[in-house]
Amino acid sequence: MAETQSIIGHAAAMAKLVAYQPGAVVSRTLTDRPAGTITLFAFDAGHGLSEHSAPFDAFAYIVDGESEISIGGEKHRVIEGQAIIMPANIPHALKAVTAFKMLLVMIRS
Repeated sequence: MAETQSIIGHAAAMAKLVAYQPGAVVSRTLTDRPAGTITLFAFDAGHGLSEHSAPFDAFAYIVDGESEISIGGEKHRVIEGQAIIMPANIPHALKAVTAFKMLLVMIRS
């Protein structure tokens, strides 16, 4: 079960802050400020986010598992411990190769 306390001012293990759920994508917003957001996601295998774009760069860090992230039509395999930046206004999509957890940081500018 995911921990429920806030991590603001407290250390916590990222992988334990959100739990996998069968057939689902689960998200937990860790902070949402005018300058940006930090959100933790858990994707069940085979699930993902359809192609979309955002007005800000999005930094994705894979906490657990393996994903396929498409940016501007180019596919990237991103695994636990790796990160990638999805540039602003470029279409991107995500798919879980295995169940995976991702920390997503968006900085508004």
